[in-house]
Amino acid sequence: MNTSKILNIILALCLLVLSFKIALKGEETASETTSIKTKNDMKTLLDKTQIGNLNLKNRFIRASIEDRTNQGFIDKEATTELYVNLAKGGVGTILSGYTVIDEREKDMDIFAIYDDRFIDQYTELTQAVKQHGANFLMQLVQLGSNYRIKDELTHEVPGMSAVANLKTGIVPKAMTRDEIKALVDRFAQAAVRAKKSGFDGVEIHASHGYLLHQSATPYYNRRTDEYGGSRENRFRLTIEVYEAIRKAVGDEYPIWIKVHSEDDFEGGITHEDCIYLCKELDKRGIDAIEISGDFWSGRGNKAYYREIAAKIADQISAPVIVTGGNRDFDEMEKMINETNISYLGMARPLMQDPGMIGRYVRGRE
Repeated sequence: MNTSKILNIILALCLLVLSFKIALKGEETASETTSIKTKNDMKTLLDKTQIGNLNLKNRFIRASIEDRTNQGFIDKEATTELYVNLAKGGVGTILSGYTVIDEREKDMDIFAIYDDRFIDQYTELTQAVKQHGANFLMQLVQLGSNYRIKDELTHEVPGMSAVANLKTGIVPKAMTRDEIKALVDRFAQAAVRAKKSGFDGVEIHASHGYLLHQSATPYYNRRTDEYGGSRENRFRLTIEVYEAIRKAVGDEYPIWIKVHSEDDFEGGITHEDCIYLCKELDKRGIDAIEISGDFWSGRGNKAYYREIAAKIADQISAPVIVTGGNRDFDEMEKMINETNISYLGMARPLMQDPGMIGRYVRGRE
């Protein structure tokens, strides 16, 4: 073999080695780019996001709990201090304590919004809270037979059917169609008052055994008219409430809903029922859906309802909030990255320590 051929072979081998190194380097660069992209795409609990026209400074939602009042009239100093401390503590969005829309439930001694005379007290409250950078929504509820009342002999409890409540033993009066229409209107007017009071939105409470939840359960709803029987009929009331509120407050005002994931008794709602309601409300433009359920069935420091919430989040466009069991920040951040769940509801942890979010924020800075 002559010298020229040997040199050509050596040159070809050098070019081959060089090409291999370039290709290998390209793969490493692509791998690094993919890694960087994945890291940049990771969601965090401190992301600034938007729900409709509502800007949220982080993914933490203070879930609704019971607030004590004097027949709906708040202790201004104590209540303002409570909610201002939550806002100062760093939570991005606050839901009020559940708020009755029916004067017949005024003796429950929780928040009330069934009359215009409550607007002034809430206007002062919302102004104080929003000065500290938190969103503030009012949760609206018709309690029905699931709440022990002071005078059961004189208080007429509305219900879908005259069926004894499994928790309280109270047997409600089955509402007529006209009374159902009046109930829907009470929700709408309550939402208008909340808007006038400066709340950034409202949340419909359709969970935890209260009247809208009962309307969806075959056990409590034995009706044979258009509000009972089929799944479509049993959820008709909740959907009518949403549609009436939307008409009353306009397309831009945020409306959320809290739904029950599943009941633990025969004749209760199922996961399939919950998914059906979420899909129907999503079609109609609901702004956000909070998934909850029976808290006594949940344990540990992980979201009790992660599985069903994740399943719902995969099937709707509205953002999903999961409430119950959210205590571990690492678990929460892992959940929002492994699923399409967007927000984390927290109630009891923030009752015990309203500044916990702020400390988490400072620790991440």
